[in-house]
Order: sequence, then structure tokens, then C-alpha cells
Amino acid sequence: MEPEALARLTLTSEDSLRAFGACLAPVLQPGDALLLVGEIGAGKTVLSRAIIQTRLAAIGVMEDVPSPTFTLVQTYALGNVDLWHCDLYRLTDPEEVLALGLEEAFRDAITLIEWPDRLGNQIPPNALVIDLRIPDATPLQRDMTLTAFGAEWSRRINPCLDLAA
Repeated sequence: MEPEALARLTLTSEDSLRAFGACLAPVLQPGDALLLVGEIGAGKTVLSRAIIQTRLAAIGVMEDVPSPTFTLVQTYALGNVDLWHCDLYRLTDPEEVLALGLEEAFRDAITLIEWPDRLGNQIPPNALVIDLRIPDATPLQRDMTLTAFGAEWSRRINPCLDLAA
């Protein structure tokens, strides 16, 4: 499947990144994967936390959302679906992904994957790639590029695009 370029946005603050995540959270469905690309400090975990905390709040749960840097995977029960937050930074071989159980999660859960380059060619079929970049001139700003693989992402995320600015 060929990727579809959806949008290029400029986020003016960390708050706008969180607002985008909060808008995106309710449209995520079982089998969806967000592939979060960007250097250290680009906002991958900030975006993940906003998504997770929004989904948890929707079921009446307030919970701290730690980075899965050391555990590799944090899972959250969201009622009818589990959400997996994965940080693959420490993996060195795409085969290690199989040991985490991600293939099953890609089918049945919502997955947020930081450092998705570690997946190699194991791109999930319903993936939305969110590439965050820090412009040299404005370190508080983020440039975000959205690219989709399947799952009607364009229709689903369109309402969130205006919130990002």
C-alpha cells in the first residue's frame, strides 16, 4: 500500500501539540497505529500522553502516563480496546518487535509507536505517521507532517487539523 500525504502543519506551542493529541484520541480505533517520528525532545511523548490521558479521562480514569523508554511498552485498558504505548529506541533488530507481541497489538489494539524506524519493514496496515521536527530558528515550534497508510485517516483527522495551529 502506498502512503498518502495528508498535511503539513506548524504547531506554535506544546499546548497546540497536546490539543492535537486530545482531538485525535477519540477517533482512534482498534487496529490503528500512530508511528511517531522525530528526534529526542521533538514531542513524541507529549503527544502520546495527551492521547492516552484523553482516552483514560473518557472512561473516568486519571492516571500518570510514564514514558515507556525503559519498559519498552506500557499498556492501558480503555474499556473496549487496549492502547499500547511503545518506545522502540533501545531495540536494535526488527525481529525484537515480534518478541514484544506487537503483531497482535497491531490487529486488536491502538498502538502508539515512538521510534518506528526500529520496525524495519513491519509497518502496520492502518498506520498514521506523525513526523515532528524542531525548526532551528524557533525551538518551541514544531513542524508536523502527517502521512497515512489506509484506515481513511484523511476523513477521520480532518477536524483536528485546524486545532494544531
